[in-house]
Amino acid sequence: MQFIADLHIHSHFSRATSGKCKPEYLNYWAQLKGIGVVGTGDFTHPGWLAELKEKLEPANDGLYRLKDEFVKSIKEGMPPPCISDVRFILQCEISTIYKKGDMTRKIHHVIFMPDIQTAEELSKRLGKIGNVASDGRPILGLNSRNLLEIVLEVSEEAFLVPAHIWTPWFSLFGSKSGFDTVEECYEDLSEHIFALETGLSSDPPMNWRISALDRYTLISNSDAHSPGKLAREVNLFDTDLSYYAIRDSLKYRKGFLGTIEFFPQEGKYHYDGHRKCQIRMSPKETLANKGLCPACGKEVTIGVMHRVESLADRPEGGKPEKTDPFSSLISLSSILSEILQVGPNTARVQRRYIELLSKFGPELAILRDIPLDQFKKGDPLLVEAIRKVRSGNIYIKEGYDGE
Repeated sequence: MQFIADLHIHSHFSRATSGKCKPEYLNYWAQLKGIGVVGTGDFTHPGWLAELKEKLEPANDGLYRLKDEFVKSIKEGMPPPCISDVRFILQCEISTIYKKGDMTRKIHHVIFMPDIQTAEELSKRLGKIGNVASDGRPILGLNSRNLLEIVLEVSEEAFLVPAHIWTPWFSLFGSKSGFDTVEECYEDLSEHIFALETGLSSDPPMNWRISALDRYTLISNSDAHSPGKLAREVNLFDTDLSYYAIRDSLKYRKGFLGTIEFFPQEGKYHYDGHRKCQIRMSPKETLANKGLCPACGKEVTIGVMHRVESLADRPEGGKPEKTDPFSSLISLSSILSEILQVGPNTARVQRRYIELLSKFGPELAILRDIPLDQFKKGDPLLVEAIRKVRSGNIYIKEGYDGE
């Protein structure tokens, strides 16, 4: 069966997250967005794991569903065309900070487990190394290779995906604290890495320029810190609805139908720059300025585009023989915000959002699938906006240095 999956999110136990990052609200918003499988986030946190055990129950092979009593608590106000049976996959993110070679490495990892018992065992194992109760995304002084070893020791069915691999400060290829190859990071266990999360600031064509990444499945997820941010990026599958089918699809690239992406220019670290001085720079401009901010003379933060350029062995537009499909979208709330000329979180936007979902179904179906002539009678501006997004005919000021 075909379904959409957002495999990397956070709970209300992570720093800077919404108090509504709870199973019932994640379930509610997954339905509004059109997501069939959503990550749980943060299962190493004891408080969150206890909440998951209270509110979820086993469903399909290795996946979980929200218990009926909690489904009822959020059913009111759900647009009827959006009602669906959402599944949860056990997932967490771990931050490892350690010294290797002549650098301090700061790498984030997304980890998946097939059942509550192994998730609990991993939490206990990692709790002996660092404090897993201080944050939903714990920080551990642990080598990335050794983290992967522990994950595989806990469960042979588990898998690890390097998170948002181009982010400057906390990722596998990050310009500030990462590596130049997967093998440098995971050493003799590198063969157990079969998928990479590209992150909001890069898209598949940027990653296709590095031939060493050809063998990996490139996945995209929202990394949501609030339920409304689900589906900023998602993955498309045509497999059985099970943990093992999802894992094997990523491992063998069978039944993986590609990704729906954020426009990477919107990412906070797409271009180089210095936020304090409001300086945004392309890689060429940075090189011309010898890596320095033209306003204050300090080093700029090297963004994703520049980092890709430095590792690329293919020209712009180059790609491997086999690639997975992708498309890029802008959220419906952002589109409505532009049309109505008010903020995306205002009551006017949210009211119109629910009106559209009540008529046409989940957000991703509206953005991707609904024929434009079905909108025409009531909203020509919406038709034009969706047409522009679908064709990529948009203008974006590139994000830089966290802006």
